[in-house]
Amino acid sequence: MNNQTLRMDREQAKKLIELGSRLCQLRQNQGISLHQVAEKTMIPTRLLAAIEAGNLEQLPEPVYIQGFIRRYADVIGMNGAEFASAFPTDADLVVPESSWRGTVQAQLRPLHLYLLYMVLVMGAVGGLSFLLNRSTTPQMVGLTETAQPQAQLTPGTPVVPIGPPAPAQPRATLSQNLSSPQPSVSPSAVQKPIRIGLTLTAQSWIRIEADGKTEYEGVLPEGTQRTWTADKRLTLRAGDAGGVMISFNDSKPKRLGEPGDVEEITFGGDAQANTTPETSRNSESLTASSETF
Repeated sequence: MNNQTLRMDREQAKKLIELGSRLCQLRQNQGISLHQVAEKTMIPTRLLAAIEAGNLEQLPEPVYIQGFIRRYADVIGMNGAEFASAFPTDADLVVPESSWRGTVQAQLRPLHLYLLYMVLVMGAVGGLSFLLNRSTTPQMVGLTETAQPQAQLTPGTPVVPIGPPAPAQPRATLSQNLSSPQPSVSPSAVQKPIRIGLTLTAQSWIRIEADGKTEYEGVLPEGTQRTWTADKRLTLRAGDAGGVMISFNDSKPKRLGEPGDVEEITFGGDAQANTTPETSRNSESLTASSETF
């Protein structure tokens, strides 16, 4: 699977150079500036320049690159859908289906399965019977030993207890144990989990990492409302920050960024810092990171 991913990356980089060069040539032949294309497509100029230069490292995920190419091609009078289909995405990876022939499951016959089932049933019944016999035998022996001395007692024979008497617990100690206060758990000792809510006003690619584990990665359509939680740390990355409204622990939703920008934000900290989101970088570093994505 790693070899297929590397091969796909090389193919994407090669195809992006080819398509970007063709878009740049057609735009210049029509006398259209890159700024005019950015105004009509609502795509930042830096991303359009990266497409023309074939710089794959400065662009978001391949599915967004394909969408940018389609909108770019439509503006300069081409068939955007047909032109952008030449750019491969991660969805084009084909996972070979594993053949089940020759495996142990394929060689099993109904008779084999029936015999295996009978062996399992007999083993379960035998084990259950052994456990029941083992648990009931000591109880019956104890009852027999206890009842035998009582049967030999005659009327008027005093019963002498066997063994030393159990020491009585002092009253002062008992009353002290009853009156001693029980420890209580402070409400502040319970850590409040991290919870973010997303409302999409436009289609966007989203990736959620909760406590170091990727919980979701994919494209969410417009109008989607989702909620994610984490114990210590939660990171959100969006391909189109202008279409994402985010709220932290039931706070008022705010827009993540500008349309077309790739933004990443991290929430985390101790229990006292949960009321304020902890971003992984300031606004300047966020912009720089999105430009080099």
